Amino acid sequence: MQVKRFFAADMRQAMKLVRDELGADAAIIGNRRVAGGIELTAALDYPLQPAEPVKPNAALEAELRKTQAIIATAQARLSLPEGLTAKKDCQLFGERLDDFKNDFTGADHVANRVAEPAPEVVGPAPVAPHAYESASQDARGLDIVRSELHGLRELLETQLGSMAWSNMQQRQPNQAFLWRRLQRMGLPATVAHDLLAKVAGIAESQQAWRMLLAHFAQAVDVVRDDPMDEGGVIALVGPAGVGKTTTLSKLAARHVLQHGSQSIAIVSMDSFRIGAQEQLKTLGRILNVPIIPVGADQSLTQALAPLAQKKVVLIDTAGLPAADPAFRLQLEALASRGLRSKNYLALAATSQAQVLKAAWHSYKQCRLAGCVITKADEASTLGEVLGLAIGQRLPIAYFTDGPRIPDDLHRLRAHQLVSRAVSLQLAEEPSEDTMAAMFASFYNDLSRKVG
Repeated sequence: MQVKRFFAADMRQAMKLVRDELGADAAIIGNRRVAGGIELTAALDYPLQPAEPVKPNAALEAELRKTQAIIATAQARLSLPEGLTAKKDCQLFGERLDDFKNDFTGADHVANRVAEPAPEVVGPAPVAPHAYESASQDARGLDIVRSELHGLRELLETQLGSMAWSNMQQRQPNQAFLWRRLQRMGLPATVAHDLLAKVAGIAESQQAWRMLLAHFAQAVDVVRDDPMDEGGVIALVGPAGVGKTTTLSKLAARHVLQHGSQSIAIVSMDSFRIGAQEQLKTLGRILNVPIIPVGADQSLTQALAPLAQKKVVLIDTAGLPAADPAFRLQLEALASRGLRSKNYLALAATSQAQVLKAAWHSYKQCRLAGCVITKADEASTLGEVLGLAIGQRLPIAYFTDGPRIPDDLHRLRAHQLVSRAVSLQLAEEPSEDTMAAMFASFYNDLSRKVG
């Protein structure tokens, strides 16, 4: 007998690992949630042991039967005749998931009710020796059932996503073709869905693709006037490692080449990294630009006061964890109305969509004026970062695609950004599993918003 453990982000991926490694005859002998996903224990040639008689639980059995009925109903309704639109598919998917979630919640409620201790009885009462052992076994059994229901929910979402994607390919092949191309660009499903809705009436696929790219360019917002030409206080914010200091160096170097070093100064709020201070000091010596550090006992307003005559003041901020108390103080200083700084969020094109979204959530409270896309030369796609800028309505001020100062700093128009995104799309078509998972995630998120 061969026994092996498998770790994956979700149940669908874990089951795929089991099938690939041990084949379709493998038996799942255990599963549990762990940090970061699911752990499955599978065995090949597993000797089945006769199950011990278990006392039936009528309430849980009823919930499981109801769940099976929901799956059957979802399968039947997703196989409706031709003519069902993508919007109706989405609504249907959301309704089925809502039904399942309600029943799943009901099962949890029943499980919790069964596991509740009996009311306290005043006065002595005889307690059977095996009562506590039985209650402990019941609690463990209910935990297993609850875990199985969570797994069943994941499998249901994956199955319905696969069905929705299959229906899309059969009924709207042109739309399916465009979905694949947008996935190759890394564009988030919500943004892709909105763009596809605008070309749904175009039958010819190439014409639809050209029109879709035109709508894509219209959705991308860019900062019309160069912030450096307008002058004032400009701050770059963002997590550690996204290229804030390097981008600031490019901005300063370009300004000095065009206007000289007398009208610019650099303020550093990053007193946490010695490397950042040294990099700016070296830059200051080369450009003959003053570098003003903000001391621990000094406010940002006090540090900026002697620089009132400078046309441009660039602020380099520290990339601190959101839980750090200094992070909140830094954002409050930048958001001060008396400061009137233009704060731009640095977004690394190499970051995943969830990392980009987390950065926006962390820094949006400092009144962002827009964003700067960095490290485009290291990215495999640009769809994720452009999707965030579109979804959160962040105008794009600058675009960097290399380490050279200041040559690799650009101000691109919307159609140029879209052209870059098309040129960087992945060479391989997304797999059927990838598309099914994307549909499952997208329709599930949409059903939450509708609900």
